Amino acid sequence: MLECPGMRETYTPTIGLEVHAELKTKTKMFCDSLNDPDEKSPNKNICPICTGHPGTLPTINFEAVKNVLKFGLAINGSLADFSEFDRKNYFYPDIPKSYQISQYKYPLVSGGKLCGVDITRVHLEEDTAKSSHETGDYSLVDFNRAGIPLMELVTEPVIKSPEQAASFAKELQLLLRYLNISDADMEKGHMRIEANISVSKNEKFGTKVEVKNLNSFRSVEKAIKFEIERHVEVLERGEKIVQETRGWDEIKEETFSQRLKEESHDYRYFPEPDLPKLKISEIAEFSAEELKKDLPELPWKRRERFKSLGLKDEIVEIFVRDRQAGDFMDRVLSELENEKESILLAFNIASSVPSELFSELISEEKKGRAKSYSVLVKMRKENKLSNLAVQSVLAILIKDEGDPEDIANKNGLLQESDGNKINEIIEKIILSNPEVVQEYKSGKISSLEFLIGQAMKESRGKANPRTVRELMVKKLD
Repeated sequence: MLECPGMRETYTPTIGLEVHAELKTKTKMFCDSLNDPDEKSPNKNICPICTGHPGTLPTINFEAVKNVLKFGLAINGSLADFSEFDRKNYFYPDIPKSYQISQYKYPLVSGGKLCGVDITRVHLEEDTAKSSHETGDYSLVDFNRAGIPLMELVTEPVIKSPEQAASFAKELQLLLRYLNISDADMEKGHMRIEANISVSKNEKFGTKVEVKNLNSFRSVEKAIKFEIERHVEVLERGEKIVQETRGWDEIKEETFSQRLKEESHDYRYFPEPDLPKLKISEIAEFSAEELKKDLPELPWKRRERFKSLGLKDEIVEIFVRDRQAGDFMDRVLSELENEKESILLAFNIASSVPSELFSELISEEKKGRAKSYSVLVKMRKENKLSNLAVQSVLAILIKDEGDPEDIANKNGLLQESDGNKINEIIEKIILSNPEVVQEYKSGKISSLEFLIGQAMKESRGKANPRTVRELMVKKLD
């Protein structure tokens, strides 16, 4: 509910999302041209089929179909037994055939839920070409993107806030990456979001406005917030909302009108005559049992499992959001054999080292590093290394490989825990700072920290801080 000073009514926002994600397949949706949306040379990965030449015939990319069915299983959706492709008729300069092959009445997936949001449908279609208007008084069209498999997900209109919409989009991106079916990089256009927004009184739906092609989570949140506020202002003036499609101006941080919103009948959908119908149950590799074999541990399951280890939420999110980092830590867990104190220490060290250092550590080419890292964790637990020394050993390990204990020995990084040697240092510090010692004995507790700091400095950081504290207090008292 929205209530603002001076507002005559209370309004309820309703939001639904449509998300397009380019799928990671070797070839395009209906031809054998290379699927490489990041190709810089224009019109390199094209053929007569994806550029819409007359008389050409499309064929279905079954890898793309399989990817969407796997996604449907992950969200507990209903997988279609029968499905077909349709022609969606509309003219735009970057639609080479003047129609798009999509799905309408019989999507591959119906229903399901993600991040608490109900899903209406998930279907397949082909991506459009890409227009640019950067030079002169003309436009250029690059067909490299035309025909790339595009998964479209439509939610129910149940989202109630900009923040909820952005959270859903982040979890969707995460799931696509865990399933390895899309890079879902919004900056590169691999994942694009459209928001349908309405504002009304008394829980009824208002007039819907669509905001197209939002390419960041920040834009999703800001555009929806702007539209909700704009709708309320219009209604408060006693005017009506126009059903239309709007764009988002990233610089001005406001939406702008593009065109009146089309309805489904405007597209004159009809079954694609050049493609066969799909009877999913007759294709063995599309059975739920076979698809489940390819499903990894899903992000929310990993989140629950990591939380059960006793980790803080912010640390859990670091290793759930970065799947490669999470996979690395799972290999470390197997090396640590579920010893809880070591596991917590392993995650805490990993989250505190510089991100560039950790990225090098978990490089996929160096699978054996999980074992080396677990050795390092055990050394820290046994107070053989300080936190700073752990980072130094890691840096050397990444550059030269080797055994962590050998590295620490050769480079003088082992922490000193010998009581006799530390006592010698403490006696020297006490003799060198009589005034500070007297302040401590007079009740100034902060003087103790100064003396401990001086002892650590004298040991060049090698002394065990816990041992230094215990022996310093014992000596002073």
